[in-house]
Amino acid sequence: MDTSATDILLRTNLDFLRRHAPFDRMEAEALRFLGERLSIAFYPAESPVLMPEDGIPRFFHIVHRGKVQARQNGGIAVTEYATLTLGPGECFPIGAISAGRPSTNGYIAVEDCYCFQLPAADFLRLQELSPTFQLFCTRYIASLLNQSREQLQVQFSQRAAEQQTMTTSLSNLVKKAPVFVPPEMATRTALEKMVDAGVGCLAVAGEDERPVGVLTQSDILKRIVLPGFELGRPIADVMTTPPHTLSGTASAYDAALEMATHGVRHILVVDNEDKLRGVISERDLFALQRIGLRQIRSGIESAADVEALQRASRDIRQLALNLLAQGIGAEQLTQFISALNDALTRRIIELNLERHDLYGVEYAWLAFGSEGRHEQTLSTDQDNGIVYLLPEWADKEPLKLRLLDFARDVNNDLAACGFPLCEGNIMASNPDLCLTVDEWREKFGSWIREPHPEALLNATIFFDFRVLYGDEKLTYRLRHWLLSMTAGNPAFLKAMATNALDVSPPLGKIRDFVTEGDGTIDLKKFGARLFVDAARVLSLRTGVDATSTVHRLRQGGLRIGMPAEELSAMADGFHFIQLLRLRHQHLDTDHGAPGDNQVKPDELNELDRRILKEAFRQARKIQLRLKLDYQI
Repeated sequence: MDTSATDILLRTNLDFLRRHAPFDRMEAEALRFLGERLSIAFYPAESPVLMPEDGIPRFFHIVHRGKVQARQNGGIAVTEYATLTLGPGECFPIGAISAGRPSTNGYIAVEDCYCFQLPAADFLRLQELSPTFQLFCTRYIASLLNQSREQLQVQFSQRAAEQQTMTTSLSNLVKKAPVFVPPEMATRTALEKMVDAGVGCLAVAGEDERPVGVLTQSDILKRIVLPGFELGRPIADVMTTPPHTLSGTASAYDAALEMATHGVRHILVVDNEDKLRGVISERDLFALQRIGLRQIRSGIESAADVEALQRASRDIRQLALNLLAQGIGAEQLTQFISALNDALTRRIIELNLERHDLYGVEYAWLAFGSEGRHEQTLSTDQDNGIVYLLPEWADKEPLKLRLLDFARDVNNDLAACGFPLCEGNIMASNPDLCLTVDEWREKFGSWIREPHPEALLNATIFFDFRVLYGDEKLTYRLRHWLLSMTAGNPAFLKAMATNALDVSPPLGKIRDFVTEGDGTIDLKKFGARLFVDAARVLSLRTGVDATSTVHRLRQGGLRIGMPAEELSAMADGFHFIQLLRLRHQHLDTDHGAPGDNQVKPDELNELDRRILKEAFRQARKIQLRLKLDYQI
């Protein structure tokens, strides 16, 4: 081939590669290295491209035209758990070449197909030349997710105008050295230093500069002035301990979440030796965004009525848009939404307690479902209940009626703030969900002993519970009793696993996705639910008391010997589906509107379609694990 023809072929190859991840952002030298070493091969429909019996792969393949089907274990039989279709720009087999072993999958051309081929030795050299390609090979879905978030930031750059990023590290936000005093310093002297420095938060640290406490301006009135605290006593006697700290490598978002979750206004920043390096306040974070945490939380805390809380609810939604546009990940974003919604719910409860006499009653307001898992999206109805303790001297019926009246008002106020009443009546105002500890235990026990379809459905909702307000001790023993009951009941776990396999990932055997007649996929029913249900089975089987899906996956998966990198890929897949749901709910639908979880894959960009396909593949892998473990 003459020089001009070689140059034309190289440009053609590079033009194709630049249209697909990760090659579209590969370093120029590495991309040229790849382009110069590619050859192309033709495979007729139904012919093998690579099989396990071929031994260690000689080539890394990139699909150029047509489709290739990956079949698990090299089998010819096609099942819903064993296939994956690869299209232009997708590549294989990464793991087999990297590890120098035969492929565990067989790859078959399902139509006339052209594939680029890169010799295995050049594949390994390419990983050395390109950190981008190395990351892609070691954390495939995570690298694509990062790229998708960056695209999203560009897409929403105009909408996020004048917004600085919440991904800024705390070390970059700290502007001056921290003001701190030793714990033995007299309180009067410490307060004088606080005034001289003009700070609203005084850190307390030992000689090793590691913080042990904190005192803020808001503490002075209630802890020093009103009680008549003796100012000669050491500040250690009046400080808050332990203080809330974060590493300087943490982000502004992390600080905002810590403040929202714990109701504090200052975070102490420490280095990798836990030494104090600065103080971050709500004001610092407020400067990063027009609608900020301080506004929203202050609005919630000071709200005197439902109308004020309705405004706060709208602000939470707007803040979520700002964070979404800044590239915040789905896990952090759903936690943030949940933390602020928790604060809003607690304020609604507090306002109603002013009108309902529950003094002396030991109870807790429970969140179920997505709220119980800290996984609320922007469109969610109510799933809540009450657990209470019945004193020996009390008459049950009047007490329960008081609780139900209170719950009814709370449910109605939540509905007014954008959390629709549950159509299935899974609400604390339902007498069947306002129960004593013993009654909840009996209800859970009946579902475990007789796992009929309705019982299994109930378990998928009510076993994901946490306390939003009230006495957490009431649920501590209930949760550990529940875990002991389920871990020792293989019949119930198998029934839950069977239930988790009731819905399959919408991956096509030929087409990328199986969609509804209108071209949509319900990302809650056919996406997030697959991970949630499988993770729940893992947690019940292994005794993991976490409620969030990702924590259940990671902790439960490790306890049964699943590789950490495989669990990370599953977590990334779940996060991407959640991110798509949030983006769609925020941009394309009204709050709670029909179809707010449905997306059209054909309208996604090429990168997001590719990640969505990989996310569904990860869902299928965790389902396959259940299928094998329980012989279903």
